[in-house]
Amino acid sequence: MVSTGFVVGLDYKNPYLSPFQEFQRWKTHPSIRPTFEGGNRLSYGARALNEGGYQSLPKLTFPGGCLIGCSAGFMNVPKIKGTHGAMKSGLLAAEAIMEALTDEKNLDIEDTGLNVDAYETKFKESWLHDELYSVRNVRPSFESPLHIWGTMVYTGIFYWLLGGREPWTFKHDGIDSEKLLPANQCTPIEYPKPDNVVSFDLLSSVALSGTNHDGDQPAHLTLKNDDIPLERNLAVFDGPEQRFCPAGVYEYVEVDDGGKQLQINAQNCVHCKTCDIKCPSQNINWVVPESGGGPAYNGM
Repeated sequence: MVSTGFVVGLDYKNPYLSPFQEFQRWKTHPSIRPTFEGGNRLSYGARALNEGGYQSLPKLTFPGGCLIGCSAGFMNVPKIKGTHGAMKSGLLAAEAIMEALTDEKNLDIEDTGLNVDAYETKFKESWLHDELYSVRNVRPSFESPLHIWGTMVYTGIFYWLLGGREPWTFKHDGIDSEKLLPANQCTPIEYPKPDNVVSFDLLSSVALSGTNHDGDQPAHLTLKNDDIPLERNLAVFDGPEQRFCPAGVYEYVEVDDGGKQLQINAQNCVHCKTCDIKCPSQNINWVVPESGGGPAYNGM
Protein backbone atom coordinates (compact mmCIF):
# COMPACT_ATOMS: atom_id res chain seq x y z
CA MET A 1 0.00 0.00 0.00
CA VAL A 2 1.33 3.44 -0.95
CA SER A 3 0.34 6.47 1.10
CA THR A 4 1.06 9.62 -0.86
CA GLY A 5 1.05 13.23 0.26
CA PHE A 6 1.32 16.27 -1.99
CA VAL A 7 1.98 19.75 -0.59
CA VAL A 8 1.21 23.05 -2.30
CA GLY A 9 2.28 26.27 -0.57
CA LEU A 10 -0.78 28.48 -0.13
CA ASP A 11 1.26 31.57 -0.95
CA TYR A 12 0.82 30.88 -4.68
CA LYS A 13 -0.17 33.85 -6.85
CA ASN A 14 -2.12 32.45 -9.79
CA PRO A 15 -5.85 32.25 -8.89
CA TYR A 16 -6.30 29.57 -11.56
CA LEU A 17 -4.09 27.10 -9.70
CA SER A 18 -5.85 24.11 -8.16
CA PRO A 19 -3.91 22.12 -5.52
CA PHE A 20 -6.07 19.06 -6.20
CA GLN A 21 -5.48 19.21 -9.95
CA GLU A 22 -1.74 19.77 -9.42
CA PHE A 23 -1.68 16.52 -7.44
CA GLN A 24 -3.49 14.64 -10.19
CA ARG A 25 -1.13 16.01 -12.84
CA TRP A 26 1.93 15.16 -10.74
CA LYS A 27 0.87 11.51 -10.62
CA THR A 28 0.96 11.34 -14.42
CA HIS A 29 4.66 12.28 -14.59
CA PRO A 30 6.65 9.48 -16.28
CA SER A 31 8.83 9.05 -13.19
CA ILE A 32 5.83 8.88 -10.83
CA ARG A 33 3.16 7.08 -12.84
CA PRO A 34 4.63 3.54 -12.51
CA THR A 35 4.28 3.78 -8.73
CA PHE A 36 0.50 4.05 -9.00
CA GLU A 37 -0.34 1.99 -12.06
CA GLY A 38 -2.15 -1.23 -11.23
CA GLY A 39 -3.22 0.05 -7.81
CA ASN A 40 -6.60 1.03 -6.35
CA ARG A 41 -7.61 4.19 -4.57
CA LEU A 42 -8.45 3.44 -0.95
CA SER A 43 -8.93 6.82 0.65
CA TYR A 44 -8.61 10.55 0.15
CA GLY A 45 -8.14 13.52 2.44
CA ALA A 46 -6.75 17.02 2.69
CA ARG A 47 -5.63 19.45 5.35
CA ALA A 48 -3.75 22.71 5.69
CA LEU A 49 -0.32 22.51 7.31
CA ASN A 50 1.00 25.16 9.69
CA GLU A 51 4.07 26.33 7.77
CA GLY A 52 4.78 29.42 9.85
CA GLY A 53 7.36 27.60 11.93
CA TYR A 54 9.34 29.10 14.79
CA GLN A 55 8.59 32.73 13.84
CA SER A 56 4.84 32.15 13.95
CA LEU A 57 4.52 30.37 17.29
CA PRO A 58 2.03 32.31 19.43
CA LYS A 59 2.12 32.79 23.18
CA LEU A 60 1.61 29.24 24.36
CA THR A 61 -0.31 29.87 27.58
CA PHE A 62 -3.38 31.79 28.64
CA PRO A 63 -5.42 31.79 31.86
CA GLY A 64 -6.83 28.30 32.18
CA GLY A 65 -5.19 26.70 29.17
CA CYS A 66 -2.24 25.93 26.88
CA LEU A 67 -1.75 25.72 23.15
CA ILE A 68 -0.25 22.40 22.12
CA GLY A 69 0.18 20.28 19.01
CA CYS A 70 -0.76 21.32 15.51
CA SER A 71 -2.93 24.18 16.76
CA ALA A 72 0.20 25.99 17.90
CA GLY A 73 2.31 25.06 14.87
CA PHE A 74 4.96 22.66 16.20
CA MET A 75 5.89 21.33 12.77
CA ASN A 76 9.33 20.81 11.25
CA VAL A 77 8.44 22.42 7.92
CA PRO A 78 11.31 21.14 5.70
CA LYS A 79 10.61 17.56 6.80
CA ILE A 80 6.82 18.05 6.80
CA LYS A 81 6.94 16.28 10.15
CA GLY A 82 4.89 17.36 13.12
CA THR A 83 3.50 14.39 15.04
CA HIS A 84 6.60 14.15 17.25
CA GLY A 85 6.41 17.89 17.98
CA ALA A 86 2.72 17.71 18.81
CA MET A 87 3.33 14.83 21.23
CA LYS A 88 6.31 16.53 22.86
CA SER A 89 4.39 19.76 23.37
CA GLY A 90 1.62 17.78 25.06
CA LEU A 91 4.12 16.12 27.38
CA LEU A 92 5.69 19.47 28.28
CA ALA A 93 2.29 21.01 28.93
CA ALA A 94 1.25 18.06 31.11
CA GLU A 95 4.41 18.39 33.21
CA ALA A 96 3.88 22.13 33.64
CA ILE A 97 0.21 21.69 34.56
CA MET A 98 1.01 19.02 37.13
CA GLU A 99 3.64 21.26 38.72
CA ALA A 100 1.19 24.18 38.82
CA LEU A 101 -1.59 22.08 40.35
CA THR A 102 0.67 20.74 43.08
CA ASP A 103 2.15 24.16 43.89
CA GLU A 104 0.67 25.37 47.18
CA LYS A 105 0.69 28.96 45.91
CA ASN A 106 -1.99 28.02 43.41
CA LEU A 107 -4.38 26.26 45.78
CA ASP A 108 -6.64 29.30 46.11
CA ILE A 109 -6.76 30.11 42.38
CA GLU A 110 -9.85 29.10 40.46
CA ASP A 111 -9.25 26.55 37.72
CA THR A 112 -10.20 29.04 35.01
CA GLY A 113 -7.56 31.47 36.23
CA LEU A 114 -4.52 29.16 36.48
CA ASN A 115 -1.75 30.32 34.13
CA VAL A 116 0.89 27.69 33.42
CA ASP A 117 3.83 29.92 32.50
CA ALA A 118 6.28 27.08 33.12
CA TYR A 119 5.11 25.49 29.87
CA GLU A 120 6.78 28.26 27.85
CA THR A 121 9.99 27.80 29.82
CA LYS A 122 9.98 24.04 29.40
CA PHE A 123 9.49 24.43 25.65
CA LYS A 124 12.43 26.82 25.32
CA GLU A 125 14.65 24.37 27.22
CA SER A 126 13.59 21.34 25.16
CA TRP A 127 14.94 19.69 22.03
CA LEU A 128 11.72 20.70 20.27
CA HIS A 129 12.66 24.36 20.52
CA ASP A 130 16.15 23.66 19.21
CA GLU A 131 14.79 21.65 16.29
CA LEU A 132 12.28 24.30 15.23
CA TYR A 133 14.82 27.08 15.66
CA SER A 134 17.36 25.31 13.44
CA VAL A 135 14.93 25.16 10.49
CA ARG A 136 13.33 28.57 11.04
CA ASN A 137 14.73 30.16 7.87
CA VAL A 138 14.08 27.35 5.37
CA ARG A 139 10.45 28.16 4.51
CA PRO A 140 10.78 31.98 4.56
CA SER A 141 13.81 31.76 2.28
CA PHE A 142 11.45 30.60 -0.49
CA GLU A 143 9.73 33.98 -0.23
CA SER A 144 13.02 35.88 -0.62
CA PRO A 145 14.63 37.21 -3.85
CA LEU A 146 16.87 34.11 -3.82
CA HIS A 147 14.33 32.19 -5.91
CA ILE A 148 14.32 28.39 -6.03
CA TRP A 149 17.99 27.70 -6.82
CA GLY A 150 19.29 30.33 -4.43
CA THR A 151 17.03 28.93 -1.72
CA MET A 152 18.36 25.42 -2.29
CA VAL A 153 21.95 26.68 -1.97
CA TYR A 154 21.06 28.66 1.15
CA THR A 155 19.34 25.66 2.76
CA GLY A 156 22.26 23.38 1.92
CA ILE A 157 24.81 25.71 3.51
CA PHE A 158 23.01 27.08 6.55
CA TYR A 159 20.76 24.15 7.48
CA TRP A 160 22.43 20.93 6.34
CA LEU A 161 26.03 22.06 6.94
CA LEU A 162 25.73 24.63 9.74
CA GLY A 163 22.63 23.30 11.49
CA GLY A 164 20.64 26.55 11.38
CA ARG A 165 23.17 28.52 13.41
CA GLU A 166 23.00 31.67 11.30
CA PRO A 167 22.61 34.77 13.53
CA TRP A 168 19.55 36.09 11.69
CA THR A 169 15.92 35.10 11.37
CA PHE A 170 13.89 35.78 8.24
CA LYS A 171 10.37 37.14 8.51
CA HIS A 172 7.44 35.87 6.49
CA ASP A 173 6.34 38.04 3.59
CA GLY A 174 2.71 38.67 4.48
CA ILE A 175 -0.23 36.29 4.73
CA ASP A 176 -1.41 33.77 2.14
CA SER A 177 -4.78 35.44 1.51
CA GLU A 178 -3.01 38.54 0.18
CA LYS A 179 -0.80 36.74 -2.34
CA LEU A 180 -3.26 36.14 -5.20
CA LEU A 181 -2.91 38.36 -8.26
CA PRO A 182 -5.97 39.56 -10.20
CA ALA A 183 -7.09 37.03 -12.78
CA ASN A 184 -6.41 39.42 -15.68
CA GLN A 185 -2.71 39.34 -14.77
CA CYS A 186 -2.50 35.54 -14.83
CA THR A 187 -2.72 32.76 -17.38
CA PRO A 188 -5.49 30.18 -16.92
CA ILE A 189 -4.18 26.68 -16.26
CA GLU A 190 -5.50 23.85 -18.40
CA TYR A 191 -5.37 20.60 -16.46
CA PRO A 192 -5.61 17.21 -18.20
CA LYS A 193 -8.78 15.22 -17.79
CA PRO A 194 -8.54 12.34 -15.28
CA ASP A 195 -7.65 9.00 -16.84
CA ASN A 196 -9.19 7.00 -13.96
CA VAL A 197 -6.00 4.98 -13.77
CA VAL A 198 -3.67 7.21 -11.79
CA SER A 199 -5.59 10.50 -11.90
CA PHE A 200 -9.19 10.96 -10.81
CA ASP A 201 -11.95 13.53 -10.55
CA LEU A 202 -12.50 15.52 -7.40
CA LEU A 203 -15.95 14.36 -6.28
CA SER A 204 -15.22 10.63 -6.53
CA SER A 205 -12.10 11.30 -4.47
CA VAL A 206 -14.04 13.19 -1.81
CA ALA A 207 -16.44 10.24 -1.56
CA LEU A 208 -13.51 8.12 -0.34
CA SER A 209 -12.93 10.46 2.61
CA GLY A 210 -16.09 9.23 4.31
CA THR A 211 -17.19 12.82 4.89
CA ASN A 212 -20.61 13.23 6.45
CA HIS A 213 -22.46 16.06 8.19
CA ASP A 214 -25.95 15.83 9.67
CA GLY A 215 -28.36 17.52 7.30
CA ASP A 216 -30.14 19.50 10.01
CA GLN A 217 -27.05 20.88 11.78
CA PRO A 218 -26.26 24.63 11.70
CA ALA A 219 -24.04 25.63 8.80
CA HIS A 220 -20.36 25.53 9.76
CA LEU A 221 -19.35 27.49 6.63
CA THR A 222 -20.84 30.96 6.34
CA LEU A 223 -20.02 34.23 4.59
CA LYS A 224 -19.36 37.46 6.43
CA ASN A 225 -20.75 39.42 3.47
CA ASP A 226 -22.94 37.75 0.87
CA ASP A 227 -22.06 40.33 -1.80
CA ILE A 228 -18.28 39.87 -1.75
CA PRO A 229 -18.11 36.57 -3.69
CA LEU A 230 -19.57 38.20 -6.82
CA GLU A 231 -18.31 41.75 -6.36
CA ARG A 232 -14.69 40.88 -5.57
CA ASN A 233 -13.75 37.20 -5.57
CA LEU A 234 -15.41 36.44 -8.92
CA ALA A 235 -15.00 39.85 -10.53
CA VAL A 236 -11.32 40.30 -9.63
CA PHE A 237 -9.95 36.78 -9.07
CA ASP A 238 -12.38 34.71 -11.19
CA GLY A 239 -13.69 32.75 -8.20
CA PRO A 240 -10.59 31.06 -6.69
CA GLU A 241 -12.75 29.31 -4.07
CA GLN A 242 -13.89 26.78 -6.66
CA ARG A 243 -10.26 25.83 -7.30
CA PHE A 244 -8.39 26.09 -3.99
CA CYS A 245 -10.94 23.96 -2.12
CA PRO A 246 -9.91 20.28 -2.38
CA ALA A 247 -13.43 19.04 -1.75
CA GLY A 248 -15.66 20.93 -4.20
CA VAL A 249 -17.39 22.86 -1.42
CA TYR A 250 -17.52 26.18 -3.28
CA GLU A 251 -19.20 26.41 -6.66
CA TYR A 252 -20.34 29.33 -8.77
CA VAL A 253 -23.65 28.38 -10.36
CA GLU A 254 -25.93 30.18 -12.79
CA VAL A 255 -29.20 31.62 -11.52
CA ASP A 256 -32.47 32.38 -13.31
CA ASP A 257 -31.53 35.95 -14.23
CA GLY A 258 -28.44 34.76 -16.11
CA GLY A 259 -26.04 35.79 -13.40
CA LYS A 260 -24.10 33.67 -10.94
CA GLN A 261 -24.09 33.01 -7.23
CA LEU A 262 -21.75 31.20 -4.88
CA GLN A 263 -23.13 27.86 -3.73
CA ILE A 264 -21.61 26.28 -0.61
CA ASN A 265 -21.76 22.48 -0.57
CA ALA A 266 -20.87 22.18 3.11
CA GLN A 267 -21.64 18.45 3.12
CA ASN A 268 -18.41 17.89 1.11
CA CYS A 269 -16.13 19.69 3.58
CA VAL A 270 -13.10 17.67 4.71
CA HIS A 271 -12.13 20.28 7.31
CA CYS A 272 -8.81 21.26 5.74
CA LYS A 273 -9.47 24.98 6.48
CA THR A 274 -7.87 26.09 3.21
CA CYS A 275 -10.81 28.40 2.55
CA ASP A 276 -10.32 30.16 5.88
CA ILE A 277 -6.67 30.77 4.95
CA LYS A 278 -6.67 31.47 1.19
CA CYS A 279 -9.88 33.45 0.55
CA PRO A 280 -8.53 36.76 -0.83
CA SER A 281 -11.32 38.69 0.89
CA GLN A 282 -11.17 36.75 4.17
CA ASN A 283 -14.92 36.49 3.83
CA ILE A 284 -15.39 32.82 4.76
CA ASN A 285 -16.09 31.97 8.39
CA TRP A 286 -15.17 28.35 9.22
CA VAL A 287 -16.34 27.03 12.57
CA VAL A 288 -16.28 23.55 14.08
CA PRO A 289 -19.42 21.66 12.99
CA GLU A 290 -21.68 20.20 15.63
CA SER A 291 -21.90 16.51 16.56
CA GLY A 292 -18.51 15.48 15.22
CA GLY A 293 -19.36 15.69 11.54
CA GLY A 294 -16.64 15.60 8.91
CA PRO A 295 -14.27 13.14 7.24
CA ALA A 296 -13.83 9.60 8.56
CA TYR A 297 -10.18 8.82 7.94
CA ASN A 298 -9.52 5.13 8.48
CA GLY A 299 -6.06 3.70 9.02
CA MET A 300 -4.35 7.08 8.88
